Amino acid sequence: MSSKLQAIRGMNDLLPERSPLWQYFEQHVRQLMAQYGYLEMRTPVLEQTALFKRSIGEVTDIVEKEMYTFDDRNGDSLSLRPEGTASVVRAAIENGLLHNQTHRLWYAGPMFRHERPQKGRYRQFHQVGVEIFGLEGPDIDAEAIALSARLWRALGLIDHVQLEINSLGSLEARHAYRATLVEYFNAHLDQLDEDARRRLDSNPLRILDSKNPDMQALIEAAPKLIDHLDDASIAHFEGLKHRLDALGIDYVINTRLVRGLDYYSRTVFEWTTTALGSQGTVCAGGRYDGLVEQLGGKATPAVGFAMGVERLILLLETLQLVPEAAEDILDVYLMGQGESVDTPLLVLGETLRSRLPGLRVQVHCGGGSFKSQLKKADKSRARFAVMLGEDELAAGTATLKDLRGEEPQQQLAPEALIDRLERWIDERPADSGLSTRL
Repeated sequence: MSSKLQAIRGMNDLLPERSPLWQYFEQHVRQLMAQYGYLEMRTPVLEQTALFKRSIGEVTDIVEKEMYTFDDRNGDSLSLRPEGTASVVRAAIENGLLHNQTHRLWYAGPMFRHERPQKGRYRQFHQVGVEIFGLEGPDIDAEAIALSARLWRALGLIDHVQLEINSLGSLEARHAYRATLVEYFNAHLDQLDEDARRRLDSNPLRILDSKNPDMQALIEAAPKLIDHLDDASIAHFEGLKHRLDALGIDYVINTRLVRGLDYYSRTVFEWTTTALGSQGTVCAGGRYDGLVEQLGGKATPAVGFAMGVERLILLLETLQLVPEAAEDILDVYLMGQGESVDTPLLVLGETLRSRLPGLRVQVHCGGGSFKSQLKKADKSRARFAVMLGEDELAAGTATLKDLRGEEPQQQLAPEALIDRLERWIDERPADSGLSTRL
């Protein structure tokens, strides 16, 4: 026998019994983006490697260690996208979306990083992201944060996450601060680990993000970037805090929050949770006013964020915040008994789908006893079974059985059946897995 082929480590299958939970999450995302007037953009998963080197920064873990990079048949270096922002910026520049324009965009899809797989963190993972171009005030920063907060409220997560904010200031202020930071760490070189020493000349701000417990006291005593901000960045940060206060969004200022990508400036933020152990960040972003120009476009203010879908779904499951309706995929299971009912059963299924587009219907195929069909109907998690036998066929009716409630079994003519199921569509919980509102 041939050896079994298996999925690549850290790249997982989404099995049918789990897909309704993803659809439940995605439904909330789509409705939220529509509420705020954000438009969806889809970009390729494969880009030129230079795009990520120029945007993320060559001296970052993502570029140095984690990207899936290869030369194609033409000898061009290509990479699977490790994050979404660079691709959206590239597409916006290439398609002329940025000159004297504003755009509120969102995306969803798989990203790829070759890192050690662990719970909630995989080599192929999925993100939902927001990117906003052409607006430079703190009002749009606050709106982006408010949008994410509204999603947490809709999912029941708002009491389980915390917003952390910081400002990285302007590029000039950050360069001046960097010199101060390098001087400080050089004075304590003997306390730096190997990774921090490597970053000292190339990316010293990332040392502040170190998780090494032996360095925490040293990092805590380091000069704070927020004390070295330029006046315009201070005003921007104060404006953001004022708006978050007015919106009733609680936050803490984390002066060590620098984010892992080189393109951020001014506002940076993270939503974190303590419910997932060390993998506490579920959403992160900030302002990246210099990135469009860095990638060949005209200088354009921009802000955005990305959230990890696997991590958020794990959080929903950990906190038992998945509504039972999100696990349902069917409303009606059609079943029949007798050789002459197979075709009428298919016809009835198509009739119900045509008359009631919001109804989720599955027709039993393959025959079998009434008892075995009823077991499959129950296992399908459908609310109703509709049964068609020789007697119903002769009478021009169908039998409706309530599989989840106490409604008595009824034999109904076609129009009466359609009326009853139409009422069920109106009564059905709003968060049912496959919603026609998508």
